[in-house]
Amino acid sequence: MLERSESRLCRSSRRGGIFPPSSILLLKESMSFSKHAERERELDTILVNKLEDVLKNCEIIEDYPDDPRGASCLVLGFSGPRPIHAVCTIKVDPEELLLITVYDPSKRPNKWTENYRKRR
Repeated sequence: MLERSESRLCRSSRRGGIFPPSSILLLKESMSFSKHAERERELDTILVNKLEDVLKNCEIIEDYPDDPRGASCLVLGFSGPRPIHAVCTIKVDPEELLLITVYDPSKRPNKWTENYRKRR
C-alpha cells in the first residue's frame, strides 16, 4: 500500500524541477484509474502494487500543462528492469492522483528510444 510522503517523488529531467510533492499523493485510496488506464494496465499485465512502486520513484519525461483534463505529465519508472509509463494528473475535489493511461513502453519499440525517455 502506498503511503503519504513529504519527499519529492518525481524528478523532471527536462525542467530540472520537481513535480510538486504535495501533488503526487501516495495513498492507495487517493489514486484512481481512467477506464482507458485500467484497460491498458490490464492489457500490459501491470500489477497495481508494481505500479505503486514505480510511482514512488519516477521521472517526469513530458509535461502537458494545457491538457484539457487538467495539467498532466508523462512519467517513467521501472519495476525491476521493466519500464512503465503513466500519464497522470492531480484531481482537486476529491484530491487524488488520476492515472489517465498506464503502459509498458517496451511493448511499443517503434514509438520510443531505447531508454524510453524520448519519442522516435
